[in-house]
Amino acid sequence: MKRKPQKQSSPTKKSTPSLNQTPRATKSRPKNKGLPSKSRAKPRLAAPRTEAEYLAKPEKFKDTWDRVLGVVSKMRREKISLTQASRDAGINPRTVTRWGKTALQKQKNGKYAAKKSDSLLRLVIIPTPDGTRDIAVRGSKQVTLLAEYWNALHRYLQTGDSSPLKKFQGKHIVDAKGVDIPLSVDLSALNRLGSAGVLSFESLYARTT
Repeated sequence: MKRKPQKQSSPTKKSTPSLNQTPRATKSRPKNKGLPSKSRAKPRLAAPRTEAEYLAKPEKFKDTWDRVLGVVSKMRREKISLTQASRDAGINPRTVTRWGKTALQKQKNGKYAAKKSDSLLRLVIIPTPDGTRDIAVRGSKQVTLLAEYWNALHRYLQTGDSSPLKKFQGKHIVDAKGVDIPLSVDLSALNRLGSAGVLSFESLYARTT
């Protein structure tokens, strides 16, 4: 019996990709992988607006802030340039313009001049019937009023002339929290504080450079 010849199977054709076939999209790696995000960036120091904010600052910043205040005050008082006042205080003028910018005004010639007043925070010493205390005030006008009061007080203690103190009857200093602190004109209390040596110091600022 004759065997039928077996049909040879044709080789399997490999499919070739079509030219119109869209290649698979590969996931691209984020470009910023491994780089620190903006949220992790170190926060910049901000100018203090309250006594608590000032006291919480590093000592280095407090020193810088006090020097900036000194430069601004000297520019306003002596009518000198930012460069000269900064040199006298041992601070870079750029640092002064950064932190004391609101107290300065750029003139047409490109130079800075101190404004007539400002709202920068200052720590000052004020006498009370119980002794002196440190308070924070916002604004050079408050400091000017307190300086005039201290001058009148020192004159009274040195000469016994109380007439300069009369203009401060009923006046007060407003601290950074908006609290009114009266300027004492009670001669008996001032005499007691003066005898105790409480009212003797070189500056009305609670912290000096």
